[in-house]
This record gives sequence, structure tokens and C-alpha cells, in this order.
Amino acid sequence: MQPLDYCRNKVSKSGSSFVSGFRFLPQNRQNALIALYAFCRELDDVVDDCADKQVAAMGLQWWRGDLAKVFSDGLPEHPVNQTLKHIVIEFSLPQAELEEIIEGMQMDLRQVRYADFAELSVYCYRVAGVVGRLIARILGFDNEQTLLYAEKQGLALQLTNIIRDVGEDARMGRIYLPQDELERFGIAEQAVLRAESSAEFIEFMNFQYTRAQNLYREARDLLPDEDCRRQKAGLIMAAIYYALLQEIRRDGLGNVLRYKIAIPGPRKKRIALKTWLFGFRP
Repeated sequence: MQPLDYCRNKVSKSGSSFVSGFRFLPQNRQNALIALYAFCRELDDVVDDCADKQVAAMGLQWWRGDLAKVFSDGLPEHPVNQTLKHIVIEFSLPQAELEEIIEGMQMDLRQVRYADFAELSVYCYRVAGVVGRLIARILGFDNEQTLLYAEKQGLALQLTNIIRDVGEDARMGRIYLPQDELERFGIAEQAVLRAESSAEFIEFMNFQYTRAQNLYREARDLLPDEDCRRQKAGLIMAAIYYALLQEIRRDGLGNVLRYKIAIPGPRKKRIALKTWLFGFRP
């Protein structure tokens, strides 16, 4: 199997909204985004599929070393990194931003609570903000402000994931919700871990929903007009995740403790086509 075929296979198994806007792009940009997503999935699997945190940390360290070969004269061992070796040159992807994703995964190994939103934002930047910046680089831009748009949009997408996954994360002992805000709304950590909804919890989740909604709007306002057309694939992802955020609220914010909401594939395709033709404005 060729390295790029490995990446395609990895992406096709994910069923993620990340890939929904790819089909509209030229082949070289599709390939770059597929490789980037495969890289993220591989790192995520190291953390999620390894019960021993020490072994997982060693796995991430191996990835750091193999990634270094992407930016040197060495030959990477992993097919994803072999694919990236060509892509980082074509699209000028910084090594530091790819390494930040590994740092974010390492945070998952050593930290399952976040004192406040500032601390959570560091995590979100590493696992989503820099991914947004890398996507923006692959799609192309003329105005440097587009990187700030992409970074903030990545934060909005990650907060949507956090809202959707509250129950699933709690069942693994993880709470990606600011502890000071839980305390302010009178919600005990054990209530989240036991999936106990309440009026206070729903009010708290509405606060999180409003923050995420505002971030989508702030991100979109940052995107310069001259780069809108080239960044449409990123806007498609935002439109799908924004629709997911609205669906979570319609379903009932207390239900995130019990199950995950998902956007069906046909609806994702409709949103993607509509966004490609008419743009996205939350």
C-alpha cells in the first residue's frame, strides 16, 4: 500500500465531518488535508487505544522523532509521515505547529481537569487551533489575518466537540469543562461523573453553548474578504459543526450527559453544498 493510500484508508474509516469539504478541492490540496487528518487520527489513537499512559507517552515520543525526519534528510518510518514529507514543502507547513498537536495529545495523558477557560484554551489551541492554521495554509491565503480566523474557528469546533462529548468523556473520568465555572454554577464534579442533569447543569451548558456560538461569529468576522473563496473548505467544516451545535441545543443540553448527537451523512452533504455555493455566516 502506498503511503497516501494508507492515509486515505485511515480517513475513510473515521466518518468525520473534517473531510466533508474536501471533494470540492484540487487533488493536491485534498491529498494534503487527508494526510493532515490521518496524522491527527494516528496521534489520537495512541492516546485512546493504549490503556498504559507510560506506553502511550512513549508512543507519542516516537511520533515526535519520526516527525523530525519529515523536516530533515531522514526517511520517516510511518506512511503518514512519509506522505507529509512532500506536503510540508509544497504548503510550507511549520514543524512547530505539527509538534503542537503532539503536545496537545500529551496533555490528554497527564491532565483530565482544567481549572479555568484560559487553561482549557491552551489545550484547544494545541489540538484544534493549530490544526485550523495548518488547514488555512493548505487552502491558501493572501492576508495573514486568515491564520487568526482559522485558529479561532478551530477553538469553536473543539468547544463544540467538548459540549457534545461531555457524557462520553465523563465515563472515561475526563471533564473538559472549566472547574471554576462549574463551581460558579453550583455543579459538583461528581454530578457530572454520575451523569446527573439539573436546572443548574442546563444553565451551565447554555453558557458553554453561547460561548461557542459567539466564537463561530468572531472567527467568521476575522476572515478577510479576499481569502473567503480559498478558505471555503474550512467554512464547510464550520457550517457542519455549527449545525451540530444547534442540534445539541434543540435536543436538550442536559442530554449530552447521556448520549452523543450526530449530523447524518446526507445532511452533511447538503450543508457542504450550500456552503460551497452561498458561504457561511453564523
